[in-house]
Amino acid sequence: MSRYRSSRRKFRGFTLVELPVVSEGKRNAFTLVELLVVIAIIAILMALVVPAAGRARGIARRAVCMSNLRQIGQAVHHYATLHRGIIPYGPKAPMFSPTNFYPRTGNVTSLISLESGEPVGLGLMLKSELAKTPRVLFCPDVDQESIADMQLSLVGKAQAQCDYYYRHGSGGDLYVETPPDHIVLAKLGKNSRGDPIRVLAMDVNFYTVPGLAFFGGYTRTCHRGETVNALYSDGHVDALNNKKNDYTVDARKNLADSFKKIVAVFENADKPKAP
Repeated sequence: MSRYRSSRRKFRGFTLVELPVVSEGKRNAFTLVELLVVIAIIAILMALVVPAAGRARGIARRAVCMSNLRQIGQAVHHYATLHRGIIPYGPKAPMFSPTNFYPRTGNVTSLISLESGEPVGLGLMLKSELAKTPRVLFCPDVDQESIADMQLSLVGKAQAQCDYYYRHGSGGDLYVETPPDHIVLAKLGKNSRGDPIRVLAMDVNFYTVPGLAFFGGYTRTCHRGETVNALYSDGHVDALNNKKNDYTVDARKNLADSFKKIVAVFENADKPKAP
């Protein structure tokens, strides 16, 4: 028996035919095959959209990181104008101890305060140039959990660190005090390879042994290790390709050479770009 019924009506000599309609009690419904096709299409679209959205968020976070470094650069320039052209430098390093990550005055560092709570490196600007924007010292695209709130709460009380290395006088020796040769912004001089010193700060990309966490040292990386943002002395910021790990510090085998490795990373970034 047919599923459909139709009717004919006459109107002024014309025969009107109504479109077929489904008989009462009958309903259209998706078949199992049609439902599976729809689910497959949705899954394909999700597979295309989700990674694209993730990449877009990553690009946005990297842009914020670059903006952070530009603000740090502006702060450094302003600080230098108020301190006879000298970039943030000091204080005197305390006595050596296993938990002290600032063993020599002028060593490159990600610290913003010492174990005593005294500000160091970029932390010297937290009460002045960065007083209203302290979170610019933390990268929004780190591969681990954010430490911004926790570390900022330690400033003035204990040792605290940020997400950027700071070229604190270009020192990298664990045992010998570094002379303050590279602290005047307009005359930073040359690095150990003979290239002009150009980079002041960059993303932390640091691998270390798990045991160092007991003393407050952690593996800390940014941007999946693919790129590293660097602040140059003229104030501009550049994203450096890190696929060959030119800007990665791996201290898992020889922790004592960490500072020298960080200086080497800066000197890799000092190299003028090929035309």
